[in-house]
Amino acid sequence: MSDRRKVLVVDDEPDVLLLCRVNLEFEGYEVIEAADGEAAMERVREDRPDVVLLDVMMPKMDGWQVLEAIKGDEDISCVPVVMLTAKVQDQDQIRGWSQGAADYITKPFSPLALSQVLQDVLETDPAEEERRRTMILEKLQLLQNS
Repeated sequence: MSDRRKVLVVDDEPDVLLLCRVNLEFEGYEVIEAADGEAAMERVREDRPDVVLLDVMMPKMDGWQVLEAIKGDEDISCVPVVMLTAKVQDQDQIRGWSQGAADYITKPFSPLALSQVLQDVLETDPAEEERRRTMILEKLQLLQNS
């Protein structure tokens, strides 16, 4: 049995999957992959990853639907989800944070920073994660309303 942390990377772009896999495996993570939202849900339920790195724009089920399905299923709702997306509008970030995302990474991203974000998410106590998410959401909403 492996002691390595398991990351599910979900993206419909093969180059992004490869970039994430190579960098995360180099950092010691066990990487599993899915190319669409339906496959992502199967992998989360079957493989029980420690964290999910989730693209928003995908076929079958988009990332928002996957995030909602994960957070709405009490068997898997504790799995942290990091959104990985080109959508950088405040509205999109507000949506991700309010639906329970643990963090939000925008494309293009630094492959080197990816491991640090995942490590931070995995080491954060769930109560602290909720406090942080609420604080970020409040700030984004204030910025949007100003």
